[in-house]
Amino acid sequence: MRAATPDRPRTRTGRGWYVGAVLSAVVAVAMCLLGWRQADQADRIDAHPVRVEGTVTQLPGGSGSYSQVAYPVDGRRLTAADLWLPSGAQVGDPICLEHAADDAGAVRVCGKTYPQPVGVGLAQTSVPAAVLLCALCLWRIRATRAGAQRERAAFTVAFAAEGMPALTHGKRSRRRRKGGRRALR
Repeated sequence: MRAATPDRPRTRTGRGWYVGAVLSAVVAVAMCLLGWRQADQADRIDAHPVRVEGTVTQLPGGSGSYSQVAYPVDGRRLTAADLWLPSGAQVGDPICLEHAADDAGAVRVCGKTYPQPVGVGLAQTSVPAAVLLCALCLWRIRATRAGAQRERAAFTVAFAAEGMPALTHGKRSRRRRKGGRRALR
């Protein structure tokens, strides 16, 4: 006797949907933290700004390098990477910087709102995109699971209907209703 199998093989939800949901959630959280850090630094600079004169020490030379500016604070020479620079900036050019009075590491170019060109703007576009991608992945996982449950339920009902003679060996069940046959009144 052959075991009954469904006509269509069962499919599992692809692991790619789970990976996509996790990765998009991680990207959304990371971009939120990046944007929050930029906004926090801007707020600290706005609270008590200190102007200093910095010097451009490095210009971006490709996709893997950043601009770098050196500036003096309390007799020390600090550097800041990836700041907004004027379009015609050259190495050795002076540049006006503002840093927070309580944290000399929070620095930005004078007249700019945020310290770095990426951060808040990147977070404003990437967080909604990552949240939508995560929602799409979760919806797809849920829809696939619901479809599998409906298929499993239909498969179970079909087995129950076909399997009754096999369960009772072709004989009717002797189980009686409460009250016997007269309970139909």
